[in-house]
Amino acid sequence: MELESYLLGGTQVVAVHAQRIDSAAAIRFKDAMRAVTADGPAHVVLDLSTVAFVDSSGLGAIVAVMKFLGSGRRLDLAGLTPDVDKVFRLTRMDTVFGIFRDADAACRRAAG
Repeated sequence: MELESYLLGGTQVVAVHAQRIDSAAAIRFKDAMRAVTADGPAHVVLDLSTVAFVDSSGLGAIVAVMKFLGSGRRLDLAGLTPDVDKVFRLTRMDTVFGIFRDADAACRRAAG
């Protein structure tokens, strides 16, 4: 699972460079996210703009990352493609995560 992590203001943005987060990739995704976010800032934005498909295992892995971050840190999502957005809305996970058009919008919202 290829992830790109960078800072935008005081926010860590993690861009996923994969088309799918499914049962075949969920464990690799979760492990890679834990590695890149272990010592990061309080706000993390997961950029899913290249991800076209997320199944229940992928959704579970994203939730596991949020739990790994703990109560003092926040995970927002950005750049959801229509099919991925639909998964988050159908499962009502859009009430759990902040969902933004892109990483810039998520960072601007966090800044004030």
